[in-house]
Amino acid sequence: MDKKIAVISAILEEPHDVQQRFNEIIAEFRGIVKGRTGIPFDQYGLSVVTIIILGTVDEINSLTGKLGNLKHVSVKTSISKKTIEA
Repeated sequence: MDKKIAVISAILEEPHDVQQRFNEIIAEFRGIVKGRTGIPFDQYGLSVVTIIILGTVDEINSLTGKLGNLKHVSVKTSISKKTIEA
């Protein structure tokens, strides 16, 4: 099955309200998550998270969609043009 590398960037506004569900969704996709960084900006009431994914386009889009549907979460995804055969 062909896979791609993707970077999902997310900004969590009101992170204390949404962080638990955000983390639960990422855990549902733990098989394709290869790395994650998070930087809190407590003074602004924000957190910035980046997630590195290796998965099919459908898996990447599913994760992006679930995260993007959360209230107070803005998400953007970049997907590699190169396909990785797995």
